[in-house]
Amino acid sequence: MSDVVIDQPKAVRQGEELDVAALTAYLERELGAHGAVSVEQFPGGHSNLTYLVHHGEREYVLRRPPFGSKVKSAHDMGREVNVLTKLAPVFDRAPRVIAYSDSPDVLGAPFYLMERRRGVILRRELPPNLDTTQVRKLCDLLVDTLVDLHQVDYAAAGLGDFGKPAGYVERQVRGWTERYTASQTDDIPDITQVAAWLDANKQPDGAPALIHNDYKFDNVIFDPSLERISGVLDWEMTTIGDPMMDLGTSISYWIHADDPAIFQMPIFGVTMKPGMFRRADYAARYFERAGRPAQDLVFYYAFGLFKTAVVLQQIYYRYAKGLTTDARFATFIMVVRALADQAHRAIQRQSL
Repeated sequence: MSDVVIDQPKAVRQGEELDVAALTAYLERELGAHGAVSVEQFPGGHSNLTYLVHHGEREYVLRRPPFGSKVKSAHDMGREVNVLTKLAPVFDRAPRVIAYSDSPDVLGAPFYLMERRRGVILRRELPPNLDTTQVRKLCDLLVDTLVDLHQVDYAAAGLGDFGKPAGYVERQVRGWTERYTASQTDDIPDITQVAAWLDANKQPDGAPALIHNDYKFDNVIFDPSLERISGVLDWEMTTIGDPMMDLGTSISYWIHADDPAIFQMPIFGVTMKPGMFRRADYAARYFERAGRPAQDLVFYYAFGLFKTAVVLQQIYYRYAKGLTTDARFATFIMVVRALADQAHRAIQRQSL
């Protein structure tokens, strides 16, 4: 489709530049001399940083932690490398790792290089001139790829010790509740009520699977034909756990056109566009494609909303305490309230 825009890098953001001379020396030492090195940056994402590295006629994608981060567990390059190295041979949408440095000596932090997969990433707009059938096909492909990931034999792939599936649901509810308490700034009754409901209604762990934990449209790459998904990105939160928690988190990112106005901003993605699935459609497609009986997802959906609210609360806490002056974060508390309200209303009506 000639009118589809391929995801493109841009100039590197100020303050996030890489030491090109040090990177060049590393590339020549590890991969050989193939020409001049230059760097651009992919603009998406809010955690680990992603760059396009030109090495002569070769291209690599480089991932590294954000500058200034001291939370090693949140930006563990080795973890991403481990899962991709073992997953790529059995799940063709996992990019292949090319090189990995666990030392900060080269670029100031550990980093890795992986193959570049060109394609379309749906962030704020759909490609133009799609009909309803084509839009539905995008939804089908997104859901089907999540099912395919959950059906990977992770033990056979060498990832049997990658997580702790026993007690996963309970740990998630407890852990994210504790994170909220530690970062709370405002009295938000909805979020404390949702936390209490999640604790009182914890679901038993389902049969474990390899789960992505941040699965959404802007973390997958569509082939330019829009007929298949050629890559899945951002594996930093991957683990072994209950796949319903992964499904619930994915559905929690899915905004309807009739959801509250705050969610209609472009930053929330494309799922409110005409022809898109409803959340119930997403769930129905998942269960059909997975060949498993449908089950109530209100707990998992509410948890996904709660988890995202806590992530934004943690960022807002840093802003409120003067630990960052980034003005974008000033409004995050409004989104925290909206997510908590969305979760509370889902619990009250007992539906997605």
